[in-house]
Amino acid sequence: MTLLTLPVLGPLRAVAWIGARVADQTDRELYDAESVRRQLEELQLRWDLGGVDESEYVAAEDELLARLAAIREHEAVEG
Repeated sequence: MTLLTLPVLGPLRAVAWIGARVADQTDRELYDAESVRRQLEELQLRWDLGGVDESEYVAAEDELLARLAAIREHEAVEG
């Protein structure tokens, strides 16, 4: 990068770098099986304590299990 383009390209590259870091963190959180397992455990605890009714429990459990299946599929593809 030359000194003349630094004022223009420097901030653009910084924004691109920040965007890449945000995307990396989002992927880590989205494909974190342990996080989904914790959410399943929390859901079970709320169910046991009467914090959710059966229909809410089933819907949330189905969503979390689908996420877990998608994570496993993603891990199998990514290796």
